[in-house]
Amino acid sequence: MLRIRNVTMSDLPDLVIIEHLCFPIEEAATETAFIRRIQLIPDSFFVAEEEGVIVGLVNGPVIEDPFITDELFLNIKKNPEFGGHQTVLGVAVTPHFQTRGVATALLTHLEKEAISKKRVSITLTCKEELIQFYENLGYRNRGVSKSEHAGVTWYNMSKSLS
Repeated sequence: MLRIRNVTMSDLPDLVIIEHLCFPIEEAATETAFIRRIQLIPDSFFVAEEEGVIVGLVNGPVIEDPFITDELFLNIKKNPEFGGHQTVLGVAVTPHFQTRGVATALLTHLEKEAISKKRVSITLTCKEELIQFYENLGYRNRGVSKSEHAGVTWYNMSKSLS
């Protein structure tokens, strides 16, 4: 049975492994980035466990702007208690558990938390091949992002929560 909970620092080694299984090194969050996110935004950083083993993660800070900028990957702040736009900087699921609804469960959990904190929207960037996945969850394609993260073309996706 899948259990979703807030991240803890003891999850760090598993998070780094999952991130590197799911993303090329240029795109993957570093251990240092994860430490900062665990310290600053544990209220919007969740892990999915199956029988006590971490199989996925979702995380992102709350920002004032409706879209993610590259600066966010380097500099995040604590989340405001209410309002703002919930970002998704990363969703990653262990390859063995992909296509089993884990990413959808994590995103749904993040959305429920965001609604409870009166966030305006959820915003993320994704590659072209993932646009359909996010559209199926109610996100709208807002066009090509200004992001140059890892030299890849990213698309702005957002979902209004109001």
